[in-house]
Amino acid sequence: MLKRSLAAVAGLALSLSIATTHAAETLRVSAIPDEAPTELIRKFKPLGEYLEQQLGMPVKFTPVSDYAAVVESLASDRLDLAWLGGFTFVQTRLKTGNAIPLVQREQDEQFTSKFITADPEVKSLADLKGKTFAFGSVSSTSGSLMPRYFMLKDGIQPEQFFKRIAYSGAHDATAAWVEAGKADAGVLNASVWDKLVAAGKVDTDKVRVISITPPYYDYNWTVRGNLEPALVEKIKAAFLALDPANPEHKAILDLQAASRFIETKPENYAGIEEAARAAGLLK
Repeated sequence: MLKRSLAAVAGLALSLSIATTHAAETLRVSAIPDEAPTELIRKFKPLGEYLEQQLGMPVKFTPVSDYAAVVESLASDRLDLAWLGGFTFVQTRLKTGNAIPLVQREQDEQFTSKFITADPEVKSLADLKGKTFAFGSVSSTSGSLMPRYFMLKDGIQPEQFFKRIAYSGAHDATAAWVEAGKADAGVLNASVWDKLVAAGKVDTDKVRVISITPPYYDYNWTVRGNLEPALVEKIKAAFLALDPANPEHKAILDLQAASRFIETKPENYAGIEEAARAAGLLK
């Protein structure tokens, strides 16, 4: 019996060792699907190559189908590093107890969402009463949670205020829905809106911004809490070393819509947890 028990313990230790080694051999990365998978892959490719150089290990990016999949994959150690919104970080932290937010972009300290419409008669949120409205994903910080939170603070209960609510699933999809008339108005990540406008992917003669939320903390790069501490520090250092004065680094930062990355901490997202509880999205 003792021999069998010792053998079982040894086998378990070996399997844990193999799992740990496997995790350390390839950095497994993903991101919340707040844009189309092809766009997420395009944005990550140069960053992934840079991380491979800085860390001296392969980096594999795998898109996921929904927000919950990123949370579950970090919690079950199937991912090492993920780009999260503020709300998905809060969910991950509550689920794992030890997920570590490493860095955020400078603008993520003062992030906003933009309300848009193509209805020429709509001048403000008050004019949307009885209209159709599009959020992004239910789990999106900037496409759902924080806009909803600020509307509630202003006395607007979305389910009662709008004629119908729909969830597009992604920020770029929300803009497309509003432009195509699938929704009278919608709300999306300010950064994505600005990127769509700059790329000419939205007709600003037709679609326009009617309101902007107050600022809040949003996105960050998070690692699972049991990732090797030395590797965690190397990942953080790699992000912090990205220098906009370096042309190669600037190309990476531009794809991330970042001027530079700065350190962050769990306490920065306390306001988002409060908003999620107020909206009934956390028990």
